[in-house]
Amino acid sequence: MHFYILLPFLAALLIGLSAKKVNRIHTGWLVLPVPAVLFIIFCSKLPVLAKGKIVQSTADWIPSLDIQLSFYLDGLSMLFSLLITGIGSLVVLYSIFYLSRKEQLVHFYVYLLLFMGSMLGVVLSDNVFVLYTFWEFTSISSFLLIGFWFYRERSTYGAQKSMLVTVFGGLSMLGALILLSITAETNSIRMMIANRSDILESDLFIPILILLLLGAFTKSAQFPFHSWLPDAMEAPTPVSAYLHSATMVKAGLYLVARFSLIFSGTDEFFVIVSGIGLITLCLGSFLASRQTDLKGILAYSTISQLGMIMAMLGFGTGVAILAAIFHIFNHATFKGSLFMIAGIVDHETGTRDIRRLGGLYTIMPISATLAFIGAFSMAGVPLPIFNGFLSKEMFFDSSLKLEQSTGLAGTFAEWIPIFAVLGSIFTFVYSMYLVFGTFLGKQKTDQLEKKPHEAPMGMLLSPIILIIFVVAVGLIPNLINEPLLAPAAAAVTGDLPHTHLAFWHGLNTPFYMSLIVVGVGALLAYTLKRWQPVYNKIPGKFSSDLWYQTIVNGLLRSSKSITEFYMTGSLRLYFSIILVFLVVSTSIFMYFTDGFTISLDDLAPITWPEVLVGFVMAAAAIATIWMNQRIAAIIVIGVVGYGLSLLFVFFRAPDLALTQLIVETITVALFLLCFAHLPKLKKSDKSISEKLIDLIIAVSTGALLTIVAIASHSSKSFDSIAKYFVDNSYKLGGGDNIVNVILVDFRGLDTLFEIAVLGLAALGIFAMIKYRDKGDMNQ
Repeated sequence: MHFYILLPFLAALLIGLSAKKVNRIHTGWLVLPVPAVLFIIFCSKLPVLAKGKIVQSTADWIPSLDIQLSFYLDGLSMLFSLLITGIGSLVVLYSIFYLSRKEQLVHFYVYLLLFMGSMLGVVLSDNVFVLYTFWEFTSISSFLLIGFWFYRERSTYGAQKSMLVTVFGGLSMLGALILLSITAETNSIRMMIANRSDILESDLFIPILILLLLGAFTKSAQFPFHSWLPDAMEAPTPVSAYLHSATMVKAGLYLVARFSLIFSGTDEFFVIVSGIGLITLCLGSFLASRQTDLKGILAYSTISQLGMIMAMLGFGTGVAILAAIFHIFNHATFKGSLFMIAGIVDHETGTRDIRRLGGLYTIMPISATLAFIGAFSMAGVPLPIFNGFLSKEMFFDSSLKLEQSTGLAGTFAEWIPIFAVLGSIFTFVYSMYLVFGTFLGKQKTDQLEKKPHEAPMGMLLSPIILIIFVVAVGLIPNLINEPLLAPAAAAVTGDLPHTHLAFWHGLNTPFYMSLIVVGVGALLAYTLKRWQPVYNKIPGKFSSDLWYQTIVNGLLRSSKSITEFYMTGSLRLYFSIILVFLVVSTSIFMYFTDGFTISLDDLAPITWPEVLVGFVMAAAAIATIWMNQRIAAIIVIGVVGYGLSLLFVFFRAPDLALTQLIVETITVALFLLCFAHLPKLKKSDKSISEKLIDLIIAVSTGALLTIVAIASHSSKSFDSIAKYFVDNSYKLGGGDNIVNVILVDFRGLDTLFEIAVLGLAALGIFAMIKYRDKGDMNQ
């Protein structure tokens, strides 16, 4: 199992190191075997899962925190793994013909492989913190893929927006996972499911549920976090076909499905998940018909389809879960193909603007046929060759068979079929708008940047394979039911469903709902231009993108104002802010933790030499205030450091004394080197109030540090570790000098990195001096 996840990362490393040396072939050909081999491996595990078994592997990562690299393959992770690797193979094949060799292909495929490995890590992880780690890797790699054309402003904007929204959700999810691990006393998802009752009875149940769903909703572009997905369409089409139809946006669905065995059945889960899902379905389908960019239409259609699947996961019934699993598969097939067709249209005509397209059926007949089948399947047209109709009808059926609950959940359940039909009507509208506006009607070849023609077969091969699945599953749905869908549904519900999938179930209510969708949808699609002006007012101020802009711009303005307040170039202000913060925060902490305890017990006697040295140190520190020469001030302040070294000698700490002498000598020398080139000190022109503030800050800081030093001796929050070092320095470190053993052995890594930092600083100084001597500082 570890190898399956590691392979894409290893391939990314090898491609990054060696692909530039291979100039004769497209880099995609080197990448294609990776997802293809993984797809074959996962397919070989299907018979094992059919027997009710799982494939698992575990390796220690951070044992002290109970974090293991534990992965397991069950029905749900198998479905997603096949989508990740299967669609991934087709996307790589498509990209070979879509992307020019003039592009930065090495970067593109490295990002793609990183994303592929991260998604596999998400769906195969059993440890929640390993899952979170891969979850954030998907955000980072998708950011790189969306912003691949970084020289385009809209690409960088879309990448930044997706990162901000999804990382916000990821951090929320991390909070939920931490609370879950505390409540269930385990980091394993399977053990959390076994301890379901402890989680449901916990006072933290509601915060856990809300934080977890925030992570799922942001990733799967649910309302009100959906606006990042349309902006992410600025990515290359292979990225859109992969991330935004089959993989990344379904990560949130996976998260909800994986934790359904814990939360499903509660009214809170039902109302929040189903409610947000239905709102997203209706809003996404409604807004899709206002778009003029082909990928924009597909982006909002993806939002609506994800909302429908999320709603079914919220229903929680066996029929609904199977329908959700079925539609996850169907959506990947028809939406992946439609994204690729949109890319083909753009590639062969030079535009994705539907207002400049039309009549392309006669010019691009293969692309048009594929688009019609994909769009009609997405619309849920009741014909047996469209797999989308089967899962859409199961959606209607599950909305009618919800178990009635009391209170808000019961009231909400009665309205679900209405919202289901409403969202599906607009789904039909944007599906027809997409294909008829592009391939039928009047040709506008004079408005196109290129003379349109059919795409090469290499580019058509991937969408053809996906459309074959659309038709095959529509005609023979049980082909994937028993080996793939049923085990996936069983992993979500805990029970293996025994549902026979078929096109015809008689003249029942779900079929009548489908007829209503087709009838009303066809009417609205035909009269689209007449009612499209409604988009000028809706959503208006309720636009999610408008709220995003308001929040982000507000944060930017606030941060700019705060930064301009303290970034004035005044060292005095910087030190004042640092010291005031130090005094206030430390004082508050010590007050609430009884840190001001002062005890004079067990103190060493103070001798006259120590008093004399202390007096000289204090006098030297105060004398620097009246110094008019920088060099004189440095020399006098050096007296303080050397005095401290002498105190260490009196306290019988020769090692510390030697260290202090060396550090003080180097510090004074460096100060002299730097300040010798600075202008002379001028007489202070500060006002009396400024001097008074400086005095208060200085006295407060000095007094606080003195109290901290005394309190550290007087109050012990923890047992002293000194005895451990005394007992083990010789036994474990092999030395009698305890300080040396601590530095070299017990804190060996810390000392190593300190030496590394000093070494790097020395190399930097050496380089600057070398270039300065050559008069070549600009290099």
